[in-house]
Amino acid sequence: AHVARLREEQGLVPGLAVVLVGEDPASQVYVRNKGVQTVECGMASFEHKLPAETAEADLLALIDRLNGDPAVHGILVQLPLPKHLNAELVINRIDPAKDVDGFHISNVGLLGTGQKSMVPCTPLGCLMMLRDHLGSLAGLNAVVVGRSNIVGKPMAQLLLGDSCTVTIAHSRTKDLAEVCRRADILVAAVGRPEMITGDMVKPGATVIDVGINRIERDGKAKLVGDVHYASAA
Repeated sequence: AHVARLREEQGLVPGLAVVLVGEDPASQVYVRNKGVQTVECGMASFEHKLPAETAEADLLALIDRLNGDPAVHGILVQLPLPKHLNAELVINRIDPAKDVDGFHISNVGLLGTGQKSMVPCTPLGCLMMLRDHLGSLAGLNAVVVGRSNIVGKPMAQLLLGDSCTVTIAHSRTKDLAEVCRRADILVAAVGRPEMITGDMVKPGATVIDVGINRIERDGKAKLVGDVHYASAA
């Protein structure tokens, strides 16, 4: 509806550019889905697929061109990047106003100080689900397992903004199970298959499992989360 209104009232078609370097299988799936959903929403999709050996200078030059392209309103650089590329340098080359992932240091700073910013979509989606399920989050104990810049840290900032009491736990947290058991809201975003088991979850707690892990089980490849679903349920 928003896209249709922009087109009718301002003659504007929002454009999303997605940049993929290399052939990581999971990243290819993400990029394909983003392209399909962009078009389904009535927006313009621009995909740039670059070989894994792309030089950093060439990737930065592409971002500069996209920054200056008036048809492109949002830019996503799919992570992870090949090891020879400096992800921080690449992300911070994106115009903050076009940084729809919310990873640019300017957007991170705005989020951290409670100002209007581009917010990473995964933690924002988690917050929307929590609000929908629980209503007010004020005063609830929230534990985020994982401290990544992509999910863990922004998730904690968003929960803090909704007046939760927030703990960020991670692989070096002492007595992780006990910390998790105190949570009214438990968000698992650590990237370790089925690490959170049912005995780590307080009865009645709301659990959001952000993890996607590919494992081998009974000779077959399987996708599992960071939470052991059967015991937690």
